[in-house]
Amino acid sequence: MKRLLALIFLVGLLVGSMALLLVHPPQVAEKGSASVAWLQVDNHANSDGFKRVFGPSEIVFPRDLGGHEDYQTEWWYYTGNLESTTGSPFGFQLTIFRRGLTPVIQPVSTDNRSDWRTNQVYFAHFTISDIANKAFYPAERFSRGAAGLAGAQAVPYRVWLQDWSFTEIAPGQVRLVAKTDQVALDLVVKETLPPILQGDRGYSAKSSEPGNASYYYSIVRQETTGKVTVKGESFEVKGLTWKDHEYSTSSLSGDDVGWDWFSLQLDNDTALMLYLLRRKDGTIESVSSGSFITADGTVERLNKTDWQVEVLDTWKSPTSKAKYPAKWRIAIPKLELNLAGQSLIPNQELNLSTTYWEGAVNFQGTQAGKPVQAQGYVEMTGYANTLADVL
Repeated sequence: MKRLLALIFLVGLLVGSMALLLVHPPQVAEKGSASVAWLQVDNHANSDGFKRVFGPSEIVFPRDLGGHEDYQTEWWYYTGNLESTTGSPFGFQLTIFRRGLTPVIQPVSTDNRSDWRTNQVYFAHFTISDIANKAFYPAERFSRGAAGLAGAQAVPYRVWLQDWSFTEIAPGQVRLVAKTDQVALDLVVKETLPPILQGDRGYSAKSSEPGNASYYYSIVRQETTGKVTVKGESFEVKGLTWKDHEYSTSSLSGDDVGWDWFSLQLDNDTALMLYLLRRKDGTIESVSSGSFITADGTVERLNKTDWQVEVLDTWKSPTSKAKYPAKWRIAIPKLELNLAGQSLIPNQELNLSTTYWEGAVNFQGTQAGKPVQAQGYVEMTGYANTLADVL
């Protein structure tokens, strides 16, 4: 589902004044530094002129690895579960978002032309989960899509926000780089399966309302090697990484308060994605769905009626006071798959320009009577602030 759909942008990037973002210098916000002013904006911005997603459309590679500025909202999202050579486990998230403020840049005179002028804003989240030490390091960054500060291109594939970046270094291999004053990430991820089109040939509905949908593909089970640094200590690591890329001009239904999103990589070389759109009355939106990816890359679509997700335990944030699910049971009868799992550390809550939980998890269970284990990531929004609270 990923990766924050419109909410992150609506409450974090659309700051009510294009001039504010395009005149002031780029800024970096570390944990806890974001102002509540980011929430005091007009979140019903005019999206006229941007394309909307009404049905399946051909997704072509490498073209669609890059940006889609004719849609208002877009993100490139990587999460991974890693282990050092000495057995220390880590999780990471590195996501770069793009938000179009206007559909097109209006022509300007030669005298008024500037390399700093843009209608594109970029926004990024970077986290490291140090599982052994139960420590979580979130960071946030903003910039304009101009003057080389941030951007996205398809050939060669590169998405960047200052020195946080995803860069193709060989066919099917991408280098991920990010750092703060406390942690750093330098990884190479390698495709083991071709991109997976989510939903109906890449068309992923987010409500029953026409146009509230995205184009969405994933690259799952990417073999990963590299280095994680925490407070000056570096670790050689390896593991698996999941990538999502979505673009749209959409919003959730007015009755939706948030979502839970699961991406799991099973040790039988399969993968599972589920997203649950939660409604005000406690039910799950009918368009909530998922996919199961077999070892050879075959995709089986999962509708809301195909699975059950049960919350077994919760964790209350000492910062936001939100109560999040912390343990789950997942049952998918048609796949003979039963899993029970938990967060690897409870506090993986990001308190930035918006507050949500996203972190490393593991699951254990059976498929067709055989034992399986899974690792992955869960994202949960709308527990600290519902859409009604911020819109």
